[in-house]
Amino acid sequence: MAGVIAAGGPATAAAGAAMLQMGGNAVDAAVAAAFVSFIAEIGVVHWGGSGIAHLYDPRAQRSLVYDFFSNTPGLGATPPAHLDFAKVVVDFGATTQDFYLGRAAVAVPGNIFGLCQLAADYGRFPLPTLLEPARQLAHDGVLIEPFQANTCDLLSPLYTHTADIRAIFAPNGRVIQPGERLFIPHLADTLAALAAEGVGLLRHGRLAQTLVADQQQNGGLLSATDLAHYEVQKADSIRIPYRDYEILLPPPSSTGGVLTAFSLKLLSHFDMAHFPHHSARHLQLLYEVMMATNRARPYWETWSESLPVETAIGQFLAEGFVRPYTRQIETALQIGQPSSPATEPDGPNHTSHLSVIDADGLAVSLTTTAGESAGYVVPGTGFIPNNMMGEEDLHPYGFHSRPPGVRLPTMMAPAIVLQDGMTRLVVGSGGSIRIRSAILQTLSNVLDYHLPLAEAVNRARVHLENGVLQCEAGYDETAVFILATALHYPVNRWPNRSIYFGGAHSVARTADGRLEAAGDNRRGGATARV
Repeated sequence: MAGVIAAGGPATAAAGAAMLQMGGNAVDAAVAAAFVSFIAEIGVVHWGGSGIAHLYDPRAQRSLVYDFFSNTPGLGATPPAHLDFAKVVVDFGATTQDFYLGRAAVAVPGNIFGLCQLAADYGRFPLPTLLEPARQLAHDGVLIEPFQANTCDLLSPLYTHTADIRAIFAPNGRVIQPGERLFIPHLADTLAALAAEGVGLLRHGRLAQTLVADQQQNGGLLSATDLAHYEVQKADSIRIPYRDYEILLPPPSSTGGVLTAFSLKLLSHFDMAHFPHHSARHLQLLYEVMMATNRARPYWETWSESLPVETAIGQFLAEGFVRPYTRQIETALQIGQPSSPATEPDGPNHTSHLSVIDADGLAVSLTTTAGESAGYVVPGTGFIPNNMMGEEDLHPYGFHSRPPGVRLPTMMAPAIVLQDGMTRLVVGSGGSIRIRSAILQTLSNVLDYHLPLAEAVNRARVHLENGVLQCEAGYDETAVFILATALHYPVNRWPNRSIYFGGAHSVARTADGRLEAAGDNRRGGATARV
């Protein structure tokens, strides 16, 4: 077998599989698949966004994180007198949420920089080969999958915000429907230019010039200096032992990686044989681990701002700091009452993830986002920018309060699990702060409960939000009833499965060396094997 890929849609998975079939490695597959995802998964990601890639090479025993998340814009520029920054309201049924769009919502886009750098460093194929599946899809248009169409409909206030974006997402006066063909004018030509010019197209070429000119003319903050000086950051993984495994997680700008590591260190103190899967005891333990992590998070926020990053990570994950939280969990389990509550801010909701392992064991875990998009298209390019500067929870001290050139934090946490130096599991997720809970439960399902990968990914999940344990449909009703009534834990029972609980598309190598893949059916997951 040449490799496996799990991704957020069949076209994305097929693009990665095509690279593996042609003799490419996991990096070639991930890069080609990611560029296709920006078209085929357009309900949740765009190539005007940013991301994090995590790779592990078992031959060199080396892991590396490529951080190409967004920077705040405005280097070398004078802010305009009037910012193009508008609020829209999205109705999620049970609640509504405000989003902010426009040119002043655009942060420095990192996807093109990061994916091109990753391909240049570790891929086998030239950039034109890797971009060809996306260019062809842009030329022909994409038949919209049901999950993507439903997401576009949910976000219709964003995707009908301006005339140019309405022409893509609502060309017939209504939001595009499943099975209809979506076409983005000019995108195929821009992809062809990227294949010919490489990252220079966005660094200083025609795309950069058009993007910046549009910003300057229409109340944006992004400058030519922002694009010229943007750097892909390369960092070593956070490595933590867990049972018989080693788990690799990304460091900052990933807040999610550090917090997931903290949760895993808490969970490692408990013998899961005493917590039968999906029992009331299991639910209670998950609640307490998630709540303890929320209580610890303010320390991380303080230390990450005031200390060197390696010092902050070491201090936050030190056993002396973790142990008191472990005792709090033990106490709550013994007395059968929930521990003291703590809340945490939300973050960008619309992300996508893909995981790849090739025949040599090279693994890539890649998560990307565009926030929810800025609600417009850069003229003549097909380029839809992000709205990361309009994500309220990324800016706790107010919009546009951070100085230009600062890397924004992210909850993305693409993870890789090793066993005896070999890739065992590759996992990540989309879904804002639910990214952490999705990854934590998928890891535990595989490593603690030894569930088959597809079952581990698609079993019902829980998430702690505002002190209430959100229980997805599929949990044993008796276990949930005991937790809520006998143990007095606040619980919200969901009547169905939902994208709310993330999309943990995963690949794995089994104990006997077989490669397997599982797409998360909450988010249109698809797999391919070569």
